[in-house]
Amino acid sequence: MNKKDITQIKNLDGKRVFLTCDFNISLKNGSLTNDTRIREVIPTIKYLLRRNCHLILASHLGRPKRHDLTFSLKPVAKRLEKFLGLPVELVDYYWQDKALPLINKISPEKIVLLENIRFYKGEKNNDPEYSAHLAKMADIFVNDAFGASHRVHASIVGIAKFLPGYAGLLLKKEIDMLQKALHNPQRPLLVFIGGAKTPEKISVIEKLLDKADSVALGGAIANTFLAAWGFGMGQSLVDYEMVEMARTVFWEATRKHSALILPIDVVIQNSHTKNKPQIVNYDLVPSDVAIFDIGPQTNLLYRKLIHNAKTIIWNGPMGYYENKLFQKGTDRLLKDIVQADAFKIIGGGDTLSFIGNQKYLNHFNHVSTGGSAMLEYLKNGTLPGIEVLQNN
Repeated sequence: MNKKDITQIKNLDGKRVFLTCDFNISLKNGSLTNDTRIREVIPTIKYLLRRNCHLILASHLGRPKRHDLTFSLKPVAKRLEKFLGLPVELVDYYWQDKALPLINKISPEKIVLLENIRFYKGEKNNDPEYSAHLAKMADIFVNDAFGASHRVHASIVGIAKFLPGYAGLLLKKEIDMLQKALHNPQRPLLVFIGGAKTPEKISVIEKLLDKADSVALGGAIANTFLAAWGFGMGQSLVDYEMVEMARTVFWEATRKHSALILPIDVVIQNSHTKNKPQIVNYDLVPSDVAIFDIGPQTNLLYRKLIHNAKTIIWNGPMGYYENKLFQKGTDRLLKDIVQADAFKIIGGGDTLSFIGNQKYLNHFNHVSTGGSAMLEYLKNGTLPGIEVLQNN
């Protein structure tokens, strides 16, 4: 990594630090469903506290279109207090000028957490005046929000024009681990891509064919490739606008040494009835049903790939995991990867939400806090939120 991190900051003691984090965590009835992203940033926070820094934390949560307290960071503040044993003061209306003296008066014995950074439209617009406003809160900017670093937003990119920017310990670890897997992997290198968000994932798959030995697909992204191959997908989730691009990737795969692998059987159900799910071959999907998971034969095929792999990267579930009827494909894949004797990286918000159990996460060499950010990094080797930081 050619960027400076917080361990390289001179005269850090006692500084006011604006620390951008990724606390974009799913909520259920006002409670956190998974606190992995909070846990991962704790080492950076503790390091800065040991240096007597006064911390101003910022993060988004969800995609609020206005000042909507159903997207409040209050549950995050409570969890931070539990982990750190320190009071966390949640500050709303931080974008107002009168908020600056109020934030400055907050005791250094407390951690300041700005309310959802996306409550103000200047965040997503990367408004330079708003970025300057945020910069007035601190002496130093630290980015530890790998999962949001693909966004050209004020708290990620804009603020670095007004304050010296450094990488937090989590951001540094994310970069180091992904660099190792991409540029110096033990081979075979196997990559699993699942979930939806087809447009951004197709371009990643295209790039990975230059680096990986095998790229295996599941979820809606696999449906789009099967449709591009000419098979009927019934009522399945398919991005038909990306079918032609998928055909181009097929053509490119025939001219490279990497294998692009699709499901050979799938789990289907008619969404308008209560019929039990059925398992059919990939080319026998009826017109009135939808694909919701990969089938057991696909899991067996993927298990063989996992057994031979020495480096494994996984991003995205294999099916509609939110429904218990369609969790088996992702669950089997998880257990097979956990048992694999390989260097293993997992990432993606949906993937982490599915796992939940820390005992499984402990079997991975690295748990990436990024979903889309991880994919973009795999594609481009950098992110906008990394590029703006101070160079070594």
